[in-house]
Formats: sequence, C-alpha cells, structure tokens
Amino acid sequence: MAPESEDGGEVGPAETAAEDSSSPPVAVQAEEPAAATEAEPGKASDGSAQDAGSSSLPEGLSLNYEEARALLGRLEFQKGNVEAALCVFDGIDLQAAIQQFQSSLSDKTPSKKGRPKSESPRSGTQNAASLVLEAIYLKSLSLQKLGKSTEAAHQCKSVLDSVESIFQNGAPDIEQKLQETVNKSVELLPEAWKQAGSYQEALSCYRRAFLIQWNLDEECCTRIQKRFAAFLLYGSVEWSPPSSASQIEGSFVPKNNVEEAILLLMILLRKWYQGKTHWDPSVMEHLTYALSLCGQPSIIAKHIEEVLPGIYPRTERWYTLALCYYATGQKEAALNFLRKSLNKHENPNDIMALLLAAKICSEECHLASEGVEYARRAIITAESSDAHLKSVGLHFLGSCLGKKSKIVSSDYQRSLLQTETLKSFTESIALDRNPDLIFDMGVQYAEQRNMHASLRCAKEFIDATGGSVSKGWRLLALVLSAQQRYSEAEVAIDAALDETAKWDQGSLLRIKAKLKVAQSSPMEAVEAYRALLALVQAQKNSSGSCKTDAEDDSVSEFEIWQGLANLYSSLSYWRDAEICLQKARALKSYSAATLHTEGYMLDAREQNKEALAAYVNAFSTELEHVPSKVAIGALLSKQGPKYLPAARCFLSDALRIEPTNRMAWLQLGKVHKNDGRIADAADCFQAAVMLEESDPVESFRSLS
Repeated sequence: MAPESEDGGEVGPAETAAEDSSSPPVAVQAEEPAAATEAEPGKASDGSAQDAGSSSLPEGLSLNYEEARALLGRLEFQKGNVEAALCVFDGIDLQAAIQQFQSSLSDKTPSKKGRPKSESPRSGTQNAASLVLEAIYLKSLSLQKLGKSTEAAHQCKSVLDSVESIFQNGAPDIEQKLQETVNKSVELLPEAWKQAGSYQEALSCYRRAFLIQWNLDEECCTRIQKRFAAFLLYGSVEWSPPSSASQIEGSFVPKNNVEEAILLLMILLRKWYQGKTHWDPSVMEHLTYALSLCGQPSIIAKHIEEVLPGIYPRTERWYTLALCYYATGQKEAALNFLRKSLNKHENPNDIMALLLAAKICSEECHLASEGVEYARRAIITAESSDAHLKSVGLHFLGSCLGKKSKIVSSDYQRSLLQTETLKSFTESIALDRNPDLIFDMGVQYAEQRNMHASLRCAKEFIDATGGSVSKGWRLLALVLSAQQRYSEAEVAIDAALDETAKWDQGSLLRIKAKLKVAQSSPMEAVEAYRALLALVQAQKNSSGSCKTDAEDDSVSEFEIWQGLANLYSSLSYWRDAEICLQKARALKSYSAATLHTEGYMLDAREQNKEALAAYVNAFSTELEHVPSKVAIGALLSKQGPKYLPAARCFLSDALRIEPTNRMAWLQLGKVHKNDGRIADAADCFQAAVMLEESDPVESFRSLS
C-alpha cells in the first residue's frame, strides 16, 4: 500500500526519488511546532511552523525534488536542528519554482465545472512555490540563528525579489500561506541587515516595505513601522532622504531621521485612535523622545491629553503634562497639574512631583512660600531613601528661601531668610557637590556682597563644567566688575567667547558692551552691541524644524536697541537715542524700560512734567520697576518740601524691592538731607558709597 501524504493523498514517484537519494522519508506525520515569540525573529512563528508541518497537497499531485527538501528541512527546523535544516535547504532551485509560479499566475484558464478550485493546476503550482519560498525563508532564519546575518539577508532578499513583480499592480490572487511567507520575509529582511551591521541596507529595506504594496496585514505593518521608528531614533544611521521617485507631489518629505521617525509614530498613534491596533506604550515613549529632541513639548502634551482615560494613571499623566507645560514656559499651568497630583487624596508624597513643584516655585518670588513647603515635604520623603534627591530638595529649598527674602518688608526677616538660604545650600553641597548648586550659591553670595566667596564659587563652577556654560563666565565677569577689575572682567568675557557655543554668546556680548561703557569707551561699546545685533539676527534667520528653544539668558533684539538707546542718551546723542527707542518700541509697544529711557531724555532736557509722566507710565506698566521708582523719587525731591514725603515713599519702596540699589540710597539720602534728617542722610550716603564700591556693571539678578 502506498504511503499517504499529510492530507491523506498518495505520495507520487518524486517522493520515491527523494528516498533513493538517501533522504529520510517524506511521508511522516507533522510534529507540533516549537512556540516562537514575535520578539524573536530568529524563531519560526506558531503559524509558520504549524502550517509547514500540515501543509496539504491536492490529491493526485506528487512532490518534486525541491518540494521534498522543503518539507524535510522544515521538519528539521521545527525540531531545532538548525544546521541539519540548513543542509537540507541547500540545493533548492528557487528560480525554477518561481518561474512555474509566475506562469501559473498568467494562466487564466477557469477550472472545470465540478472541480474544486483547490485541485486546479494553478493552485497546485502555487502550493509548490509556497513550499519552496517558505523553505528559503526558513533557511534565512537558520542562517540568522547561526550568526550569518549577511547570508540570511541575501537569502531573504531573494524571496522578495522573486515575487516583487506580482505585487506591482496591487494584491495578487495568491494563497494565504504564500502571503504569510511574504509578510514574514518583509519583516525579517531589515532585521537581518541590522544584525549584519549594514545600516544603509536596512534603511532601504524598511522603506521598501512600505513603498511596495506587499499586502501586509495590519499587525505586521505596525511592527515594521515601530521597529523602523526605533531604528531611526537610536540606530546612529547616516540618514539619507527617500528617493524622489517615491515622493508624491505636495506631500510632506522628512528632512532628517527624527522627522521621519515622528511621521511613523504619528501614523501608529492614528491607527490606535482608529481602533486598528492595540495600545503600545513604547510608541508614546519613542514619540516623547523624538519630540523632545525637536523642542516640541507642546505637541507631546497634546498627544498625552488625547490618550483615553485609563491608559495612564492620572497622577502619572498630570506629572508628564506638568513637565511638558513647564518646558513651554507655562509655569502656572504646570503648577496647577502638580497641585492636583499632590493633593492629599491623590499622591501627596510623590517626590518627583514635589521636586518639580518646588523648582517651579523657586523661579517666581510670589510662589516662593509655596515652594518652601513643597521642598520641605520632598526632603522629609527622601530623608532615609535617597541622598541625591534630598540634596536636590535642599537646593530648591535654598532657592525658594532666597526668592522669598527679596519680597519681605523687614530687614530682620530678610537677613534671617538669607542666612537660611546659605545654610540649605551648604547642607545640599555636603550631600552632592552639583555644579548648578555651586553656581546658585555663588549668586547668593554676590547678592549679599560677599565677593570673595562668590568669586570662589564662580571659578569652581567653570572648572566643573569645563568652561562650556556661559553663565559661569557671566558670574565671574560681574563679580570682577563689582570689584572694579574691569580689564580682568573683559579678559574673562573674551575667554568665554572662545569656549562657549556661538548661540550662547549673546549675554556675554551684552556684558562686554557694558564693561566698555564702565571703562569710558562708548564707541567700543557700540561695536559690541553691533556684534550682538548681528548674532541675534543670525539666530532669528536660522532655519530648521528641530531647533531647540534658546537659553533663558539669551538676548532679544529689543534689549539690544534698548541698551543702545540708554548708551546714546547717556552721551546726550538725543537723535541716535530716539532712533534706537523707535526700533525698541516697534518690537515691544509697552515696556517700562523704554518709557524710563524716554523719561530720562526728557528729564535731561529739563522737561520735568513730561519726564514725570513718562516715569509714571513706566511704573504703571511694571509695578516693581525699580529704576522708575528711583527716578520718580529723585524728580519729586526737586519740586520742593511738600513733595518730600512722596519722594521718600517711592525710594523706600524701591529699596524694599532691591535693597542693594545704590542710586536709591543716594536719592533717599538727598531727601533726608532736604528734610533736615542729617543722621539718616549720612547713613544713606554711607550705604550708597559702600554699594558703589561693589556695584557690578549688570545686576546679579540677571543671573537668576
């Protein structure tokens, strides 16, 4: 009795020939395939192995030599005998099978009436070709498992090259088993090239997977897109644009690897929104990373807000949104999310949320008291678990206390808070000597006019950062200028210009211009402002979709024109000053600084009423604008004895906001003198003299 094939049909003469050639018998029962996971492309998938073992042949058809080797090799692969399977797969004539398969596709002869479609010659040829193609695919997997990734890629490519022509005009009429082999080959090929280190080939194969209509199923397409996006983001591949032939006119064309990855990830998210695929958190993680590289936190926030409730824990969602809004400068919105998250009914002891809330509050004087509470809660939470986080909490506590000291009305309270600020910084440094902490401590020392300690911190910060961060050089230059060492400060600025990146040099050039003014070199100061203006305009004209936001200490074009207006007005070049003011007003219509300069020009020309009106407008525009308060106080003190109380009020308020403003002390001394308070006047004049000896060319507050 003749042996039966897997579907019950007789095995023909071709199988006998295979047995005669010392191959094991083909007519064997299919073994249960070994399970394989999607994450391991080197193993056959469940569907592939099982179908390979139970693939049916139509009755009356026989196996030829290639088909027999394909079946035997598949069985060896299922058993895990990779090397044996590879030996069996060798020698299969792929081209012969493909030629038969392609000719079967062109055969349009309908099946005879009453004859099942599965028994047609065309179907039998497709079945045979499917066996051979799957054998080549399994051969690729075998080579990959043996570490021969390049050979595996070539074998896999041969499968796709052989069938590519039949997919040119859309999905062909082929059996499901053959389509599955094509799908798996499309998925395997770029992975094999990646393992071989041929990243350009992998890039081309990923794109080829989407340019040709392979009729991929949704899950397979999703896996390829996700792997391609990860490859673009983390693969360190030398990116090249897609070929112009594949681009549709008017469509978006990525300009770099990050843009192409974002495009793929957006497509994956849209699929999830439409219910075509399951939720994968790694897609959002990749997208968050890519958009962060492009400086687009607002888009990250938009996508996180669109994710349906239940995907993320709400406190985690709030914290992530707070990070995004903080990065876009929307501090109040970020803090509101953190307040919700830190509510006693949610997660009040989340240390990362506490630290972020404290950091946000440390940047605004009116939020400083709230930030102190967040920082102290973070310190208590991290007390016994993490010394680094405790150090960060102490750092933010010191920053909040320092901000709080600037708005208290009592000198005693201010002194107490400043002492607590330095104490918190000292405790933090004992746990973690962080460069940013050293810098903040240096600024605090400078504001308290402890120049020697501040100079030491500035030098340590520059050493710790290798001189690559501009704010350390700025602190050093301002401390040297406060010590009246202008030439040394200028040397420090020149060194900083050599060490720092071009886009970070705006604030350095601004200080250089002010140093030139302090050294009575106004024309050189003008040249410095011109260089600064050229830099800012170059920044504005620079293009690129993935530019990051400028540093917080960057200089705006408005500040440059305002600085030039101040310079020309101090030289009594009224026409030039007015031109610069017009430029500044065009950029910012309502500015306290511009109105103050306008008032100064009117005051210098003894137009007192107009000057006072300009100063009042400046004060109304920005309620805590100290120069305007000082100017109003000085102008009122000249109007006669009945205006002295009002003048004293404005000057005292200016000193409440900025206790180290020497001009406020000087004008207050004049008011006391005119009012007959000689002792008070002497104290004010003495304070003004002491502050003049340690007055920097630019306020230390510009550093914080």
